[in-house]
Amino acid sequence: MLARLKNAFKPKKLWQKMKNTQDFWTSISGFFVLNLFFVWLKTYINYHINFSLGVQGPIQDFLLFLNPIPTAIILLGIALYFRGKVAYILAWVMNLVQTIWLFANILYYREFSDFLSFGIMGSGSSTGNNLGKSIAAIIRPTDFLVYVDLIVMAVVLLFKFWPIDKQAIQKRYAILTTILGIVLMLVDFGVASVDRSGLLTRSFDNNYIVKYLGLNEYAAFNAWQTNNQTKSRKEASAADLQKVQDFLKQNSVPANISYTGTEKGKNVFVIHLESFQQFLIDYKVDVREVTPNLNAFYHDQNTLSFDNFYNQVGQGKTSDAEMMQENSLYGLSTGSAMTKYGSSNTFEATPAILGQQGYTSAAFHGDVPTFWNRNNTYKSFGYNYFFSKNFYKDSDKPSYNVGYGMKDKIFLKDTAQYIEQLPQPFYAKLITVTNHYPYELDKEDTDFPATKTGDTTVDGYVQTAHYLDQAFGELMAYLKQAGLYDNSVFVLYGDHYGISENHKPAIAKLLGKTSVSDYDLAQFQKVPFMMHATGLQGGINDTYGGEIDMMPTLMNLLGVSTEGMTMFGHDLLSTQNPQIVAFRDGDWTTPTYTKYKNQYFDSKTGQKLSIDNNPALKATAQRVQSYVDESLSNSDKVITGDLLRFDKNRWNFHQIDKKSYDYTKANTLKALKASQSSSPTSILALRNGQSTVSDYKTDAPELK
Repeated sequence: MLARLKNAFKPKKLWQKMKNTQDFWTSISGFFVLNLFFVWLKTYINYHINFSLGVQGPIQDFLLFLNPIPTAIILLGIALYFRGKVAYILAWVMNLVQTIWLFANILYYREFSDFLSFGIMGSGSSTGNNLGKSIAAIIRPTDFLVYVDLIVMAVVLLFKFWPIDKQAIQKRYAILTTILGIVLMLVDFGVASVDRSGLLTRSFDNNYIVKYLGLNEYAAFNAWQTNNQTKSRKEASAADLQKVQDFLKQNSVPANISYTGTEKGKNVFVIHLESFQQFLIDYKVDVREVTPNLNAFYHDQNTLSFDNFYNQVGQGKTSDAEMMQENSLYGLSTGSAMTKYGSSNTFEATPAILGQQGYTSAAFHGDVPTFWNRNNTYKSFGYNYFFSKNFYKDSDKPSYNVGYGMKDKIFLKDTAQYIEQLPQPFYAKLITVTNHYPYELDKEDTDFPATKTGDTTVDGYVQTAHYLDQAFGELMAYLKQAGLYDNSVFVLYGDHYGISENHKPAIAKLLGKTSVSDYDLAQFQKVPFMMHATGLQGGINDTYGGEIDMMPTLMNLLGVSTEGMTMFGHDLLSTQNPQIVAFRDGDWTTPTYTKYKNQYFDSKTGQKLSIDNNPALKATAQRVQSYVDESLSNSDKVITGDLLRFDKNRWNFHQIDKKSYDYTKANTLKALKASQSSSPTSILALRNGQSTVSDYKTDAPELK
């Protein structure tokens, strides 16, 4: 037996063949090695050029060098089990498969600073129509270099410049090649586990998986995660929900009673500021304010404005922000919760809760209803009405659209016809989209100067933000004229960053710095959060918080009890607010310390800190990390296990019937018309059918 094993590891015939260079490279063995080299080379080069993996130290350098090889050996090695033309074609196809995966991730990472997941690919039906619009702006000619080797080899094989060796290698050598790939994978994982303990069990950041294990291994890990999510619903029980609720009860804080119910019974406008970052507030270009209307609103004495408020989204981006805003549940670590679970899960969402308090609820979005699975998810959330693109006249005109849907000025003006018909009190969410990547506008839509960072992706950002600000100003003027302003609460929030950290030189110029640190990038995750109502005691609040806190804060203002609700956020106005902001990848920030990309900083000064020589930091980090990990994990359990279906003890909320909601245009308009007589509290009904639409003034050139 030993002799056979020794013989196996000394493939004499193979080594003899290698002595003859020509024979070796025309054999399937040589073709295998050539493909292996090119797969490794283009992956390794793109690790450094197109991905920001944060490699530090010789161990991580070694792992980055090694990790493209194991799965490449395993996949390309499949060809070694065959002979002749089939073997060569299989090797080429396995190279192609890995190249397509690499290419797709290059493009996706450039825009989203993250890697593709099966969850995101599974949401193709809801995002595909729009994602393609950004490809032209994202893609670069050099990206196609990853296909050069494949094209050359295809031509060489097709025109028979490369003789096909019809002789197969012995099966034991093919098996040994596969074993070599597996052994190298285990070595990679072993070394990675030493450098980063709990890599697969505790990490919420896909960059770590790719940095340590590789892009292909990440795909396998993500597939495993996705499969686990499917199984988790089947295995979930009421006892799991009880454990989650016990955790929430232990970490609950009392709401601020001085604000409790001060806005009870008022209409609520939630205005979703697409890709809008906090740094835009009071920002100027050539002495001009980018967002003068929002600036005035932010500083208004009746506006509660939070200047340490962070986006907490993951791969679901906008959909994650909506999940937090409506439910106080985090998005998932991979993919979009709205896309994957929005149709099937039970939720205790704001529209449904307020609906049981006598509110009418409506969502407005100037794009297709299927985007992020909104047409199904909003039924699960309990929205009475959903007005999507097909509700708007001439919405398919090219001049009416930019990027991901209707231009904000046109969209908001045309929304007025439906707002005036909503029975009061109502809860209305308006989702703007013009300030979305790739930040392009027709020339006639803006006279605002672009920034001059030299980064074409970034420089148009202030122009689309200025356009959004103008649209917001027009909406506010209309609501005042229509008599809705003083009896409404306005909730404004930015959903996620607009400029990704892959644009560091441009970010530095925007911030007036020579360069940006990881601490600066952590601060760049801030987005605005404002709550305004006539007579509300406002001011700028320094409390640290995030999107997970929006729902409980609003509920307190409206006087709606949150007792027994499964919410992971806290009232931002509470004097006992823990002020721990959890990021989706497991990092966090507090008023004292910030953890970002596995580094620690002083939150006030930005100074980088060493945890080893700082007992105070170490103790705080352990406590905060434990809370963050448990919060994210428990929130995931609620969503992936559909745990709220077991929540039968809520005295102030009963589960909704999704089948009772119909968002088809004909039935929606019919129901809205009927409400004018069955519940005559809308502005239109109170004015005896006299419309307010003519009061809406806009300077949108398309409507002149």
